[in-house]
Amino acid sequence: MDAQKSKAIRALRRKRHVRKTIRGTATKPRLSVHRSNQHIYAQLIDDEKGVTLAAVSSNDKGSDVTYGGNIDAATIIGKKLAEKAKAVNIAEAAFDRGAYRFHGRVKALARAATDAGLKCTGPEETTKKVKAPAAVAAPKVKGESKKPVKA
Repeated sequence: MDAQKSKAIRALRRKRHVRKTIRGTATKPRLSVHRSNQHIYAQLIDDEKGVTLAAVSSNDKGSDVTYGGNIDAATIIGKKLAEKAKAVNIAEAAFDRGAYRFHGRVKALARAATDAGLKCTGPEETTKKVKAPAAVAAPKVKGESKKPVKA
């Protein structure tokens, strides 16, 4: 099997793994994201009826995005999608990242939509908590004893 075919099979497997738990409804639609090298696309989908409620892309006519392949464009698209969601009375969406990692442009789109008022549920940003040491002991020096030395 050639590399492109195996890469496509792995992507399809990741996509199915993510999507098997996400279902869009009329009140909480699925926010589906697709990214290509040049553009980024996002849409709100009601899976029960099989209809798209709102869609935005960097490739739309009249779009003020000149190049859609960067984080700045994804941020603009996330904000526009949140505005369209407000217009159709949607406050919450189930985030569907597809086969993409929650990183870079996909993460920027989700964060921008959330900041603009569309609550995107999905992968929460994990914060690494560093445990503080309970008690920091002084390092032992070889040959040192715990008994006080008489003078």
